[in-house]
Amino acid sequence: MSLANQRKKEPDVVRQKLLDCAAQILVDRGLANLTVQAVADAAGVTKGGLLHHFASKQKLTEALFAEKLRSLDAEIDASMAADPVAYGRFTRAYVRSTLRVGQTGPCPCAALSVSTLVDPALRQAWRDWYSARLQRHRDTDGAPELQLVRYAADGVWLEDLMAPDSEPPIDRQALFSQMIDLTRKR
Repeated sequence: MSLANQRKKEPDVVRQKLLDCAAQILVDRGLANLTVQAVADAAGVTKGGLLHHFASKQKLTEALFAEKLRSLDAEIDASMAADPVAYGRFTRAYVRSTLRVGQTGPCPCAALSVSTLVDPALRQAWRDWYSARLQRHRDTDGAPELQLVRYAADGVWLEDLMAPDSEPPIDRQALFSQMIDLTRKR
């Protein structure tokens, strides 16, 4: 009997390890280096083992994106739960998650998020998530000034991705404070 047949099968654990390794490859090496073989090697499984869980690189990428959206959802929900002011609550949570004030290092989902610009399936997943959140919070976050704040947060995120390393960093805390101030009713 082979070792594979003796080992306890834990498909959920293997699937999560594959997603974790794919995320780490994205952070360390970028989307261009996210290959089925690289993820399989990093996870210590065969390419066939990876393909058992994800039929293609596209399916792996979509699953990773869905996981990042669930993580973003949880982060935003936790931030909203701690915010006692209803007006602009979602927008403030979105700004906190987008600007990542006080956090260092590359955003684990940056390379994946950029993929929404060229990958129709990921773009649709983002649109669906964002539209659902806006619909859910339309009574508290539907004002045009709050939409402008969310657009500004997206602009900061894009600037982070596009700015050359030699450019002085933006004052995140100052931007964050100004954006949060704009979400308060006057």
